[in-house]
Amino acid sequence: MKPIWKNWKKFGLTLTATVLIPFSSSLLSQSGFVTAQTPFSATEMKQVVNQYCLACHNDALATSGLSLQNIDFTDISKNAETFEKVVKKLRAHMMPPAGMPRPDFETYGTMTSWLESELDDNWARNPNPGRVTPLHRMNRYEYNNAINELLGIDVDVMDLLPGDPTADGSFDNIASALPFTTAHMERYMSVARQVTRLATGLPPLAPSISVYEIPLYMSQDWRQTEDMPFGTRGGVSVTHNFPIDGDYTIKVELETNYQDYIKGLGWAQILDVRLDGRLVERFTIGGDAPGTPTPLSFSGTGEPGSTNWEQYMLYRATDGLEVTIPVTAGAHSITASYVRQQFVEEEIPQPRQGGRLPANSEAYLAYQKVHALEIGGPYNDTQSLNEAPSQQLIFSCYPEQLSEEAACAESILDRIARKAYRRSLTDDDTALLLGFFNQGREQGGSFDEGIQFALEFILSDPDFLIRSYQSPPNLSAGEIFDLNPLELASRLSFFLWSSAPDEELLRLAEAGGLSDPLTFERQVRRMVNDEKGIKTLVEDFSAQWLNLRRLKEVNINTVLFPEYDVSLLEAFENETQMFVGETLKNDSSVVELLDAEYTFVNERLASHYGVEGIYGSRFRKANLPDTEKRGGLLGHGALLTVTSYPGRTSPVLRGKWLLDNLLGTPPPPPPPNVPILPESEAGQIPASIRERLAQHREDPICASCHVVIDPLGFALENFDVIGKWRDFDEVGNPVDPKGSYPGGVEFAGFADLRKWMLNRPEQFTHTLTEKLMTYALGRRIEYYDQPIIREIVRNASKNDYRWSSIILGIVNSPAFKSSMIPADIANVNDKQLKSLANSK
Repeated sequence: MKPIWKNWKKFGLTLTATVLIPFSSSLLSQSGFVTAQTPFSATEMKQVVNQYCLACHNDALATSGLSLQNIDFTDISKNAETFEKVVKKLRAHMMPPAGMPRPDFETYGTMTSWLESELDDNWARNPNPGRVTPLHRMNRYEYNNAINELLGIDVDVMDLLPGDPTADGSFDNIASALPFTTAHMERYMSVARQVTRLATGLPPLAPSISVYEIPLYMSQDWRQTEDMPFGTRGGVSVTHNFPIDGDYTIKVELETNYQDYIKGLGWAQILDVRLDGRLVERFTIGGDAPGTPTPLSFSGTGEPGSTNWEQYMLYRATDGLEVTIPVTAGAHSITASYVRQQFVEEEIPQPRQGGRLPANSEAYLAYQKVHALEIGGPYNDTQSLNEAPSQQLIFSCYPEQLSEEAACAESILDRIARKAYRRSLTDDDTALLLGFFNQGREQGGSFDEGIQFALEFILSDPDFLIRSYQSPPNLSAGEIFDLNPLELASRLSFFLWSSAPDEELLRLAEAGGLSDPLTFERQVRRMVNDEKGIKTLVEDFSAQWLNLRRLKEVNINTVLFPEYDVSLLEAFENETQMFVGETLKNDSSVVELLDAEYTFVNERLASHYGVEGIYGSRFRKANLPDTEKRGGLLGHGALLTVTSYPGRTSPVLRGKWLLDNLLGTPPPPPPPNVPILPESEAGQIPASIRERLAQHREDPICASCHVVIDPLGFALENFDVIGKWRDFDEVGNPVDPKGSYPGGVEFAGFADLRKWMLNRPEQFTHTLTEKLMTYALGRRIEYYDQPIIREIVRNASKNDYRWSSIILGIVNSPAFKSSMIPADIANVNDKQLKSLANSK
């Protein structure tokens, strides 16, 4: 058995035969049609290429910059990057293009498997794990997680930091795409001051007001969340961190229409404000408007009502809608919600308002709605009698006299800095931190102020903000080295937790315990099964892979889709997150993401999907009534909505999303100045989207990509803009969901597309592994990573493609555990690190 990289045993790949086996060339025949009984050689490969490929990829035309005319198939190493591109096109049956002679399915498989086998053998002879980026800044999500765990608080500071760019629209943790500018440093320092004062229990420099807004047209007709009391409707529930004991003012603002008239004042409604579930104030709002109303004044088009009525409708009805109460330091739940009262509308029914802007609807006899919750303070702060959890975590000791302060400060700061810097501290580190403590002690006049100032420095120190990877000295270009244990622990933790290593992982790394394969695997499984692991892979990785973050940007035409509101979008997001989380918790096969016969719904979403017997706001697991019409990710409203336009579906967006995120064959970017789809002339019967795209494909330049993209999207045409099953499109044309895929594959619709994908589980798993490996490495996947990915997928197939098989395969791969010295920048990272150190 020939190892695919030098000394592969040190990576622990013989641990569990069902999950991890050595990367070996002897296993390559298992991936395709090539076996000892079906010989295939470079000569046959050349003949097939000459027959099917040279018409476009010759020296004269060199279509897409590629010529295969004189390429040497006997020496794969010379053109490995090109051959990996060819493999991707052949696996997807995307070449030769439509209308050109094409090989049969068996020949496709034989060509692809031979190429993969040769490429993998070449990698075994010349391993290349890629280069770890020497400096890797935390992104906002990682920073937020790290400070919360380090200080024992629960805050969201992401909106206070500059946004993080994504690399090629993929993930926002790609090291080479994350800048580190003066603006970043200023924001980190500002945030560090705020959160360290909060964590150490120091009063804010001045009272502040936090505003929690509810999105416009969030439906508030029922119990909003599980945090709300039973028998309530609407409103908002937030968890707010109160910095110190003191008096705080809670103020409620109600929703208004376009002319700032408060909605729902035609009858009395009861609003409760609660602290940690305890009622602190009850308000009765509406039903007692004085004077004479004028309905048209709501829209600003008619004569106003009497002065006292106008004043009441604009602001007096909500005068005094606030309460000031004493609150202890720490995190508390604040809820403002209405007592649920049933009513029957007597006015002329109006379409549901679900757009992004306020409407002019009177809504005089409708439900009132909370627009925002304001929490201000502290006022008249008092000495805290009880320490917040963050103070208990930080102040592991507390000096009783001045002579004890230095030793206690050193103990506190060394402990926190070790975890923040993800390594043991040096004497210079300790001296620097004590210097900041003494400075803060002198300026603030207390031990707590000194600790806070030193912590503020730690959270804005590049040693905290940046992960650095150092190569051993005196290495030559092309040499491979292992990451040291502390670097490996950080890489593992930021992959699985999007945060710094915890005490157990850090202690093992310092002791060299991660070099033991069994210990390393136990740590990986512990981290994946931890709540933080599930949360990270769901909220960060999956949200970016599946484009869930775009839900917040969605705008829907509510004239065409009146049943849409923001509550539905939130339900979409919850459904997909809970669904992916369920497969992770159960260590299911990733193929279950496609073929699951269940999903997670509440009453709102169940009604939308046609699932019966579901009531209330709580999300729960439910079997789907008809898996021919919905099942797996392909039927999730979130993914169908983000791949639509406001007023119509888009087979182009949906087909491109499938190719990029599930099939792993992203189409090239469109050429400049692409014309929009033709619209129907006045008086004409609107054309279907299939007919309009057929016109678009008449342009040969457009057809080259759309002949692959569009048919995949057509297979999902039974789902409308907001993911509801339909038989007629937006303009009343019958839906035609027939689609196809290059190579003669035909789909009758959603069910056929899903079955076809399920018959090719290795393609979906390969794509998912590529995405997850990109996220894990914090760099783009390159051609030399493909042999590693193929071996991970082959090994995972022996364990039913379970999540654990893929994750363990990634973290045990040479791409994750080692790095190569590039030929052109050998030891450049040492120079960068010295420059960084000097900047401090």
